[in-house]
Amino acid sequence: MSFGQGGPFDGPGGSSSSTPDWGALAEESEAQTRRKRLLWIGGGALAALAVAGIVTVAVLSGGSGSAGGNPTASPAESGQAAAPDDKPSFPDVSVPPPPNPRDYISDPKKDTAPLTPATLFAQKSMVVGEHTYPRTHTATTKDCTAGAQGPLVSSLTHNGCKQLLRATYAKGGVAVTIGIAVFDSPAKATKVMNENRANLMPLPGGGVPADFCQGTKCRMATNATGRYAYFTIAGYLNGKDVTNTETKARQIARDGGAYAFSQITQRGKDQAAKVAEQQLKEAQKKAGKS
Repeated sequence: MSFGQGGPFDGPGGSSSSTPDWGALAEESEAQTRRKRLLWIGGGALAALAVAGIVTVAVLSGGSGSAGGNPTASPAESGQAAAPDDKPSFPDVSVPPPPNPRDYISDPKKDTAPLTPATLFAQKSMVVGEHTYPRTHTATTKDCTAGAQGPLVSSLTHNGCKQLLRATYAKGGVAVTIGIAVFDSPAKATKVMNENRANLMPLPGGGVPADFCQGTKCRMATNATGRYAYFTIAGYLNGKDVTNTETKARQIARDGGAYAFSQITQRGKDQAAKVAEQQLKEAQKKAGKS
């Protein structure tokens, strides 16, 4: 048997023929195309399901999340140990407000610090601004009339003066005697100031002559703060009269008044500071026991 050119050809049905079955071939090609399309659709669906699964796992592992969309997890939910509270704790130390220094120069029950020339005129020199005057002598008496003269005697007596402290400072041919009178109340000290009887007895000694401001014109002044009234008498050591135009006696008189005020005020500050320190210690001690 001889074969035609091109050799044998087995068709889909398995029969030999020299002519192909074109209809069968077309049906087979269409069937293959349909199978490929189904496989592509199925693969895309599986990929989408895989992505959805990954997103679901991420959301579940991220915790409940906050309202703003930021997921948060507590240490217990994430399996981590809770961090300790490392903020230091302090005891409640309740300290009263600081005392008012003026209360301690106004109330005899609070004004209990020692009151002597050594405490009131402790510095060896009176320093006011750029001026310095050495101290020459000090004195104190509970008989206030012993350190006064003229109308001041009755003013101190009628208002119940308890003590009169004096100190004298001198320099450059002028001197000033400062007197500080102590009373039971600020009202009595103010009354003495308003009566304006500034006839303080000068205190000589330490280079200041016995006749200092005796029989000569000297500058006198009076003032008050708290329960204290204070006085100054200033003049020349050689007995020269103080006039309205001179400057040296006027300056030392002003400095003496300012110094007296500062010494009384400092007395109040010192006592208030001491009480404040005691209050702080008591508060700290109480806090330590709690």
